Amino acid sequence: MKRTHLSVLLALALALLAGPTLAAEGISKVNGSITAEAGKQYGDLETVNGGISVESGARVGNVETVNGGLKIADNAQTVGLSTVNGGIRVGQQVQIADSIETVNGGIFVERGSRIGGSVESVNGSIGLVATQLQGGIETVNGDITVGHDSHLGGGIEMKKPSFSMSFKPARKPRVIIGPRAVINGPLHFEREVTLYVHRSAKTGPISGATAQPFDGDTAPEN
Repeated sequence: MKRTHLSVLLALALALLAGPTLAAEGISKVNGSITAEAGKQYGDLETVNGGISVESGARVGNVETVNGGLKIADNAQTVGLSTVNGGIRVGQQVQIADSIETVNGGIFVERGSRIGGSVESVNGSIGLVATQLQGGIETVNGDITVGHDSHLGGGIEMKKPSFSMSFKPARKPRVIIGPRAVINGPLHFEREVTLYVHRSAKTGPISGATAQPFDGDTAPEN
């Protein structure tokens, strides 16, 4: 009897602990924006045509849209972020368990945020400020700024564009590695870029580009 009673109490305690997680419902729609309110908990947030906002301190699952931008406020927690046509902006002290991905749009992550996966864009600039990134950065067309005090567990890969419909010479992307930034993995460039690396930064091996050192807080404009 005592063992049975103890088992019931243990099961009840586990149910109470799991309650908030089980109660967290997601939001899914085809047309329209989605907002995760500050401090609340949600499952996955999904829409096709519309942007998604995650307010300060909210905890959510995966955040996905096709046509629309994503905005994650300070101190929020998410699993992963993904869009096709739209930019992604991440505030300060945000925890992202997985990756950040977009096809047509820029990605910007503010100071103190942590990302458990990688950061990927095809057509759009990528910028990190004092960010801890477990993986690396991958893009085709777009500038990259690994800002001051950022740390990448992986490297940087700039792929060669598969085709271009423009008759104008392709613009060279700018890649900037800022003060005290650390990139553990290799930097590999399949296309011509302008690469600036701060003298206080540390990187893995570089291939496909020649690093130009700089000393100030910002890289040269040219």
